[in-house]
Amino acid sequence: MNYQQVLDWMFAQLPMYQRQGQTAFKKDLTNIIALCDELGNPQKKFKTIHVGGTNGKGSTSHMIASILQEAGYKVGLYTSPHLKNFTERIRINGKEISKDAVIDFIEKNKIFLEKQGLSFFEMTVGMAFEEFANQKVDIAVIEVGLGGRLDSTNIIIPEVSVITNIGLDHTQFLGETLPEIAFEKAGIIKKNIPVVIGERQKETENVFIAKAEDCKAPIIFASDTMQNYATDLLGDYQKHNVTTAVTAIQQLKEYKVTEENIKNGLLNVVKNTNLKGRWQILQEHPKVICDTAHNKEGLFYTLQQLKKENYKQLHIVLGVVSDKNLSEILPMFPKNAKYYFCKPNIPRGLSADELQEQANEFGLIGEVFVSINQAFGKSKISASDEDVIYIGGSTFVVAEIL
Repeated sequence: MNYQQVLDWMFAQLPMYQRQGQTAFKKDLTNIIALCDELGNPQKKFKTIHVGGTNGKGSTSHMIASILQEAGYKVGLYTSPHLKNFTERIRINGKEISKDAVIDFIEKNKIFLEKQGLSFFEMTVGMAFEEFANQKVDIAVIEVGLGGRLDSTNIIIPEVSVITNIGLDHTQFLGETLPEIAFEKAGIIKKNIPVVIGERQKETENVFIAKAEDCKAPIIFASDTMQNYATDLLGDYQKHNVTTAVTAIQQLKEYKVTEENIKNGLLNVVKNTNLKGRWQILQEHPKVICDTAHNKEGLFYTLQQLKKENYKQLHIVLGVVSDKNLSEILPMFPKNAKYYFCKPNIPRGLSADELQEQANEFGLIGEVFVSINQAFGKSKISASDEDVIYIGGSTFVVAEIL
């Protein structure tokens, strides 16, 4: 098989959560355990940091990786979903896994993967573990896919566990309340392994404290001591992620990381890890900003920041996935903007007509477009040099314009 055929085959296996939604959610770890046994348990051959949470886990993972790279370590980074290329999910010192390595892994293990009925996400996690072991990384930063307790990544024993914060997202899998969701996320807390909680929230802190006590795991709430470092990741919300990342680094007893490494790591996240889509400014005149924020808590910070921009007219290219609670997020959007409604090109995308209809109820007025690129194209034609165009609502909207 060539690379494209391999990807097509992977996507065609048990549904991919990002594309399909609920049908792809796995309720236990038997498959990933079986796969790792088959591979000779590569996850036991390198050290890890495990990063979960509702918002900011991607940015925090990239920050931690960047700091460790600045300290001279060979650092694996596993994140999801990808924006443009599948290989973004598995990187070492910012360099994506080779297409040949992806082909080799699938061809070598295809019979087992089919027989075991592994999902797209499960096989990708196994691929990451094998790549990091083969390339002999000093440490790997592993981002949780969804939840924590039952996530395929949750078979590692990390040096430190990190949970950024808890918000209402993926409630159909993780629970309808913040404490229920916190319980799922707390599943990555391990016996005697320190855990860093990014933000102390009164609804969830007791869930984490109880789980940490149960596991005899030292618990640190990063937000109790805010860290004041600059970062090249734009977006006011990044200050929370900076604090979480630095606090996590401080728990690594066996790694030598200087103050200078921390500073440079945070200033060079994009250069070191190639992170995209976080308050990313694509052009000036008109200013075009894209951001992957897609739930109530994430959008709160992003839309607050949008208010600080100077413009004659604000244009918003908006698309969402169908399992979002729109009555929670649409009221947060500004009524004085001109909207360009579109559907992300995945099965899980919400139709642009339906989005327009629901948005109208909250006083958000605009046109419907058949694609994200058409919507973005029209916004650029309509905008003057003094205007601002914001593109967002879903990771998958941003992915299509990058």
